[in-house]
Amino acid sequence: MSAVYLIPSLLDEEGLDAIPTYIIAAIKDCQVFFAENERTTRRFFKQLWKEMVIDNYEWHNMDDAATAAQSFKKAIKGKKNIGIISEAGCPGVADPGQPLAAIAQEMNYTIKPLVGPSSILLALMASGMNGQQFQFVGYLPIDNQQRIKTIKALETESFKKSCTQIFIETPYRNNQLLEAILKNCAPSTKLCLAVNITGKNEWIKTKTIVEWNKEKTDIHKRPAIFLLYSSAD
Repeated sequence: MSAVYLIPSLLDEEGLDAIPTYIIAAIKDCQVFFAENERTTRRFFKQLWKEMVIDNYEWHNMDDAATAAQSFKKAIKGKKNIGIISEAGCPGVADPGQPLAAIAQEMNYTIKPLVGPSSILLALMASGMNGQQFQFVGYLPIDNQQRIKTIKALETESFKKSCTQIFIETPYRNNQLLEAILKNCAPSTKLCLAVNITGKNEWIKTKTIVEWNKEKTDIHKRPAIFLLYSSAD
């Protein structure tokens, strides 16, 4: 049966061991690939499967949504096996790929999501925070006042709903976001920083705001996930 494979990719260049070996079988089964970045995807696939002949496959970039959608529908009508892959983690989860998956659903085409590293879920798993109720809110506002307002609103919602709040930032602005959190959240609120997940220098730590304020933390230009949790406990 023809299908669309949602193929996970590396979170860190040194995290190849986090990619299950069965991903290779899925890659071999595809005739067409839709990638966020064709060049890096080709390099990643060659790491997994050195004998792969790249030019034997049809390649499309997802940067032009309209063109990608048209090519994707054509591939489905041709009953081809299709692979979708983003730059890091799992396609469709805070990454490109969701519009193509929606098209596949509308066209009643089989979709096979494949297991692989998701920084959001891995961070939540290791945080010790509430994994029954959580939400991923993506990027917070860049404007300082709006960012502070959003942080306080997320903290309040976390307290009311016992909900873990998960968010991210562009790596070169990590320290500014961290500073805003430490200055504006209650001392007892918990913050987890998950840095370089699956990489050689990975670390994941959960502490209260008052504990984080006692030490100097530098996560500038390092991929990180932020998790916030406030409760009466």
